[in-house]
Amino acid sequence: MELKKSTKVLFGIAAGIVLLFIYAPLAVVLINSVNGDATLAWPVRSVTFEWWGRAFHSAGLLSAALTSFGVAIVATIVSLILGTLCALALQRYDFFGKSAINMLVILPIALPGIVTGIALNNAFTTMVGIKLSMFTLIVAHVTFTIVTVYNNVFARLGQLGQHTEEASADLGAGVWTTFRLVTFPRIKSSLFAGALLAFALSFDEIVVTTFTAGQDITTLPIWIMNNMFRPHQAPVVSVVAVIMVVISLVPLWLSQRVTSDID
Repeated sequence: MELKKSTKVLFGIAAGIVLLFIYAPLAVVLINSVNGDATLAWPVRSVTFEWWGRAFHSAGLLSAALTSFGVAIVATIVSLILGTLCALALQRYDFFGKSAINMLVILPIALPGIVTGIALNNAFTTMVGIKLSMFTLIVAHVTFTIVTVYNNVFARLGQLGQHTEEASADLGAGVWTTFRLVTFPRIKSSLFAGALLAFALSFDEIVVTTFTAGQDITTLPIWIMNNMFRPHQAPVVSVVAVIMVVISLVPLWLSQRVTSDID
């Protein structure tokens, strides 16, 4: 369908307004990270990189960053294993309750984070009797990061079909050999894309983390919340926010490039 020139102009203006609404606040955060005024006064009267130096020399901040990286990496690895197994089972086999399991795997990403956080907190502390710790935090992150891996692998397996795997089995290869030599090479790009998305989701998650981390664990998003309104810390928080945006965007960009290259 061919659109009129006036319609294209209106759509372009509307898209520009939406993008401005989304990304203008990010530009403000970037400007605040070099704002010479510790109270972030506007308009900006001076520019300084002092806050960047303070950020990279803050022991508490670096510790929180390492915690976030560690949790995200472990959650991503576990999600790769479980998500791939779930995708293989639900894409390649028929069994009772298949549709229900498919919905349950995807459900955590659709639920509000506060609902997931409260539910997991009650499950850990009341039902199971486990003290909130790094273990409970990683388990909580896996519940929603697994979805990104599962969706990517499930879709890729659906595109590939089963002919090559059946041919491998006819030639005498076992299940593991077929997966290692036939299936894995064809889904590895989807695994990589799913892992990048899982890492990005886990790294900047705060709502579920708040309910499942325990009092002694501080991730980068929690550090930001704790320091947001402390005196002279707002510019440093802006620096951390800029870094988090970059760290989150890189995996998303790479994931998009990888998935777009899948034939």
